[in-house]
Amino acid sequence: MKTALLLIDVQESFRQRPYWNTAELPAFLAATRRLIEGAQAQAMPIVRVFHSDGPETADNAFALASGLVRPLEELPALQPALEVIKHRHSALAGTGLAIWLHQNGIQRLIVSGIRTEQCCETTTRHASDEGWQVDYVTEATLTFAMQHASGATLSPAEIKLRTETVLQDRFAEICTVDQALARAAAAAVSA
Repeated sequence: MKTALLLIDVQESFRQRPYWNTAELPAFLAATRRLIEGAQAQAMPIVRVFHSDGPETADNAFALASGLVRPLEELPALQPALEVIKHRHSALAGTGLAIWLHQNGIQRLIVSGIRTEQCCETTTRHASDEGWQVDYVTEATLTFAMQHASGATLSPAEIKLRTETVLQDRFAEICTVDQALARAAAAAVSA
């Protein structure tokens, strides 16, 4: 298998943030489950990436000491091929992930996770610049409304549209869950 699925920051820490909103959560979880199940059916390596930063205290939701740097409770249990903890936006920065991907002959990445326009997009750009083919599965990413300095608020749908616009044909192929899984299967057959 030359494709790996990256589950980026799909962790309990986010529930503690003031912007947490469950409106988009059911669709995100359903798409993420389908992606995980499809990857498992293809024996595709799944890489779980967690984010940890800030003071290492129990009251910081992104500190290991909080106990919240763990998978969202609604996700199916899985044994990842690799689990890394990142301290920057890109999952490839300082985690050893790039080395592991090279050692395992991975040429294509499927990107999913939280937040669409931050760690998922940053990892996608970084991976593309490093030479990986990237399938960005927007429906298996989650984000929240954000306010611009002008006072305008961007909805999750607007943020996702913007992210797709800047990634498509430059850094990634924008895919549905089914498309990403089909592309991974086709890549495995042609290898």
